[in-house]
Amino acid sequence: MQNNFGKYLNLVMSGQKIIVTKNGREIGRFIPKNAVVSYLTDSLTGILKEDYDLDEAKTEMELF
Repeated sequence: MQNNFGKYLNLVMSGQKIIVTKNGREIGRFIPKNAVVSYLTDSLTGILKEDYDLDEAKTEMELF
């Protein structure tokens, strides 16, 4: 990451999500700004409708 930050930044700018790991554990994510708003809005809407599955959301985020 340190030596190729520009490459990863370009990937995020093109809409991709980057998961940062250390010793096999996720420590952070780089995601496009519009994806953050969409993810939070979808999550809150699901919670308010009592239609939110936390396990499903975690699995979905692991795919990115």
